[in-house]
Amino acid sequence: MKYTYYIWLALHAIVWTLAYESFAADINVEHLLGISIFFILLFIVPLFTESPLIQTLLFCVQALLIIPIFYSVNNDLSPYAILIQSLIIAEAVFYLSRTKSLVVIGVQLISAAVTLMISSLTVPQIIWCAVFYLLVVTALFYHQVIHYQEKEARLSNEALLEEYRRMKRQLLVEEQKARQDERMLIGHEIHDSVGHKLTALLFQFEAFRLTAAEKDKETVEKLKELAEQSLEETRQAVRSFKQREGSGLQGVIRLIRKLEIESFMKIQFSVKHGAFAAPLTGEQSFAIYRAVQEALTNIMKHSSTREAQVIFESPGGSIFRFEVMNAATYDPYFQEGYGLKSMRERLEKVGGSLEIAYEAQRFLVRGTIRLADWSGYDD
Repeated sequence: MKYTYYIWLALHAIVWTLAYESFAADINVEHLLGISIFFILLFIVPLFTESPLIQTLLFCVQALLIIPIFYSVNNDLSPYAILIQSLIIAEAVFYLSRTKSLVVIGVQLISAAVTLMISSLTVPQIIWCAVFYLLVVTALFYHQVIHYQEKEARLSNEALLEEYRRMKRQLLVEEQKARQDERMLIGHEIHDSVGHKLTALLFQFEAFRLTAAEKDKETVEKLKELAEQSLEETRQAVRSFKQREGSGLQGVIRLIRKLEIESFMKIQFSVKHGAFAAPLTGEQSFAIYRAVQEALTNIMKHSSTREAQVIFESPGGSIFRFEVMNAATYDPYFQEGYGLKSMRERLEKVGGSLEIAYEAQRFLVRGTIRLADWSGYDD
């Protein structure tokens, strides 16, 4: 709206400059007073965008001012008066509704009729003015109709887009719930069938070991250990089925895709140095997920850009590090808010740390977590 006002102001400045040059020799105090009032109204019209009735009144006063400004002394037809009247009609159609713009056009046509009656015009000149006003009004109303249709189509598209996003979020929630229910069902089936049978097998091995011959006890002990390992692996599988899928690196990837689709963010995502193979615990994965989520949310709320870069890496396999950075203007009064403090506390609880770097051209959030020792694992 601000740039549109400057365009209207520039058009008026050009036309009024040419008009002033055309009748500068005949100008008097009444002319200057009328021009001053006209420009005062021109400057205050945008102040009443929330009051269309006042704007309608101001446009009508501007239309009537054209008569004393151009025809109080000189009764010749001025082409610049016609151009200024056309600009007033165009502004009224642009700013006001159809009913209120019709009021302004009616007053403007009355003003034009008075000027034509005062002026000494021939019949062809009167016909030319009538055709000119008819074409101007027709073109402006056609523009208004198209503009309203585009506005309604845009609002309708925005409503449909919002409904699509809502349904997509609902579908995602229901899909995750169905997947989680299925995983829970599979976990219960494994626990109730395989787990119970392995437990019963352990009891039978122990009972058999107590009554077996001395030469068979070692074999029975190995079989019992194998059954215990199988039972432990089964329990780990059940626990993995019961874990939520929303955390961890996979959850971060889904979060990034969701933000790119729904919030029109452009996120550069990089995984380096075996980050996917890092032995993160469930608590550590969830802490990383929440930290990245908080960092991206802060970018959406506080940054003027919609671009970010996310990096995961695990150099040497001893630590896991993530970085979230975006372009930002340096603020010397920056202080950590509740979100960053909570992020720091959550990482410290799982053996990590948080670093905030607010530089001249970027804002960086870097989190580091110590990993478990790999030496205890055997392929």
